[in-house]
Amino acid sequence: MGSHVDCTVRFNGRVSNGKAELASEALIFRGDFRLSILFKNLTAVEAEDGELRLALPEGTAIFELGRLAEKWALKIRNPKSLLDKLGIKADSHVVLVGLRDEGFRRQLRQRTRHVVTGPPRTELDAILLEVATKSDLKKLDRLQTFLKRDGSIWVVWPKGREELKENDIIAAAKDAGLVDVKVAKFSETLSALKLVIPLSRR
Repeated sequence: MGSHVDCTVRFNGRVSNGKAELASEALIFRGDFRLSILFKNLTAVEAEDGELRLALPEGTAIFELGRLAEKWALKIRNPKSLLDKLGIKADSHVVLVGLRDEGFRRQLRQRTRHVVTGPPRTELDAILLEVATKSDLKKLDRLQTFLKRDGSIWVVWPKGREELKENDIIAAAKDAGLVDVKVAKFSETLSALKLVIPLSRR
């Protein structure tokens, strides 16, 4: 979601001005005190008179957001699915390279019938490449040749691995002439980085 706004927050008798950030799974506030409110822990979400009220077991946090209150409440009640975050649409042509998550494959096939798990084909909207080592990133050169000019490669890798970090993927993307534009949580154990062909090469 990636929304940021300056606002005032009231929580358990405390009041502070600060900055609120609406992330994909939490609302984060930084001011005189800090809050990180996970959507899964909320017991109620209400918006009224420019105030966003988030009820938690330990109390209710009130965010003075003005016209954004209703919009943020709607996003919190209806968070984007993983496929939405990845930009996969009903007519998307997608190939999976090394990605063996059966639950994700089922979700993907429910969204689009254009899913390839064998050799890539040309004119793809998205390529999902799961990598475990730096050497796996060498595939980026060849895989981008199958993309539509405005398509994307999502590199999926294990979290918390010293031998393979986000910076390694960014460096490999740069070497392949690609640019990174977005990071997303793929699962509890996997992260995903979106790579695209630069505008100058399209």
